Amino acid sequence: MANELQFKSVKEMTYTEAVSELESILQMMQGDKCDIDRLTDFTRRATELLSECRSRLTTTDEQLRSILAQLEK
Repeated sequence: MANELQFKSVKEMTYTEAVSELESILQMMQGDKCDIDRLTDFTRRATELLSECRSRLTTTDEQLRSILAQLEK
């Protein structure tokens, strides 16, 4: 789609970068100057970022549980 914004690939971002971008999107959406013409793009991007962050947190949690379980042996 020609009107879509170009974003950095979520897979190439660090967790911190993804959270920072999510915070920026949230601030923009809550502000008085929210660009209604880009709202769909920003909502789609926020969904992608949330999904990736959730996935990374789940993976990290599983890895930590595995490491800690080995300590209990």
